[in-house]
Amino acid sequence: MTEQATEQKVEEAQSAALELATYDEQRRSSALHAIADAIDARHEEILAANEIDVEEAEQLLEAGEYSQALVDRLELSPTKLESITEMVRSVAAQDDPLGTTQQARELDDDLELYKQTVPIGVVGTIFESRPDALVQIAALSLKSGNAVILKGGSEASESNRTLFEIIREATDDIVDGWAQLIEAREDVDTILEMDDEIDLVMPRGSSEFVSYIQDNTSIPVLGHTEGICHVFVDSKADLEMATEIAYDAKVQYPAVCNAVETLLVHTDVAEAFLPDIVARWEEAGVEVRGDERTRSIVDVEAANEADWATEYGDLIVSVRVVDSLEDALAHVTTYGSKHTESIVTADDDRARTFMRRLDSASVFHNASTRFSDGYRFGLGAEVGISTGKIHARGPVGLEGLTTYQYYLEGDGHLVGTYAGADAKAFTHEDFDGTW
Repeated sequence: MTEQATEQKVEEAQSAALELATYDEQRRSSALHAIADAIDARHEEILAANEIDVEEAEQLLEAGEYSQALVDRLELSPTKLESITEMVRSVAAQDDPLGTTQQARELDDDLELYKQTVPIGVVGTIFESRPDALVQIAALSLKSGNAVILKGGSEASESNRTLFEIIREATDDIVDGWAQLIEAREDVDTILEMDDEIDLVMPRGSSEFVSYIQDNTSIPVLGHTEGICHVFVDSKADLEMATEIAYDAKVQYPAVCNAVETLLVHTDVAEAFLPDIVARWEEAGVEVRGDERTRSIVDVEAANEADWATEYGDLIVSVRVVDSLEDALAHVTTYGSKHTESIVTADDDRARTFMRRLDSASVFHNASTRFSDGYRFGLGAEVGISTGKIHARGPVGLEGLTTYQYYLEGDGHLVGTYAGADAKAFTHEDFDGTW
């Protein structure tokens, strides 16, 4: 695609965003149900397109150019498609994020100020591997009244094209151009320069990929660079519970950013705990890498300094034995990516210390890190997970795709009335009301 064609798509999205923002909640949700119905009706077509992508990816896997984790993220199935449509309907069922009065304040008699939620405008999304991400992002954008530019990875090109066409056809009764698909790598560089037209960029992918986006645009970027998640098994942990949590956090779906990468174990329970979890992991094909203290208890590969700062995205986990809660906190603070951490303990005070002392977007007590997800949080879905602190944090759902405007209702009021020697005073009183 030429630079001019890409710019035209963005301009069409910008125009569409202004109209989409005026649609009522029923119209936006009805369009989402139409998308879900269309995906349900076209499983064979989607799976056929996905098979082309997967076959090519498996060839590149054999050649050593792709990882197994990438192939796993890429592959769709009837069950996964059912989950996708369930997600779309869940987004449709969410409360309308738009038109909410966050604050109503009287400035003076008949001069009322309202702070209202509105869409961000045009969001650009760049994601790798997972074609279901295209549907998630499109659904959340539509529900929140945003136009969206979708750029998936070349490894999922057939899947993405098919899903995009299904979405476009299912929403042909709403404003044209609200969703745009771009495909070439050079198109990314074009949109990253369009800071006047695109209001937010949301990358999903490897840490190198997200860092590249952040370094090459002046558009605000919402994303995370790495998912180095930890589980800490405390000295007061229920060890049976800890085994199940550590197993789920690594094995349930290792290719995603909320899977655990490092297990920290308090020295008081290490000898009792490590043999069971390592046996469970190894039975599931997990490669375990441990520090010297871990290896004195179980026979595993040696971990090196780089392991503590690595997001594997695969059936690999590093294990470290620590002397105290303080040591666990220091390790996470040193090597973590501020994504998701979990402590397993029966001591509520120690759990609260762990949770309050860490600066991660999500911190759990007695639960798998895999719960760090928009759908599981009841957000319907997520456009991604943010490890930053500005605007949105953690799994980003509908609320993270909104901003606000101030609406002022007056009756011929003039600023001059409130200035000078005889200035009238403002009342500045909040009241319950909606615009």
